[in-house]
Amino acid sequence: MIDPTLLNGTSLSFIGDAVYSLYIREYLVSKGIHRANELQKATVSYVSAKGQKRAYDKLIEADYLTDEEKEVFKRGRNAIGHIPKNGNLKDYSIASGLEAICGYLYLKDQERLKGLFEVIL
Repeated sequence: MIDPTLLNGTSLSFIGDAVYSLYIREYLVSKGIHRANELQKATVSYVSAKGQKRAYDKLIEADYLTDEEKEVFKRGRNAIGHIPKNGNLKDYSIASGLEAICGYLYLKDQERLKGLFEVIL
């Protein structure tokens, strides 16, 4: 088992990216979307930097994040290496921070992670 407190922001964001994408894909399929084209379009709207910023904004509005999770967010937000050419630095750094939280909670507390997605979705 990996201790998430020992991982840097980049590693947490890397794991969290996969976790976030999987949760979103599972959610979309559970909503009855089964056509590949529709799934792809819907997935992009959630997993893009803009979509992840909207998700983060929901967490902030709900005052959901603990102080520990806010610190993990900062580690992920500050660990970005490059910005995609069609990206926006602010949205991309927020997305990286959210992914870091997802990676951290996946490794530390999956029940809390489920709660996070209940707020987001």
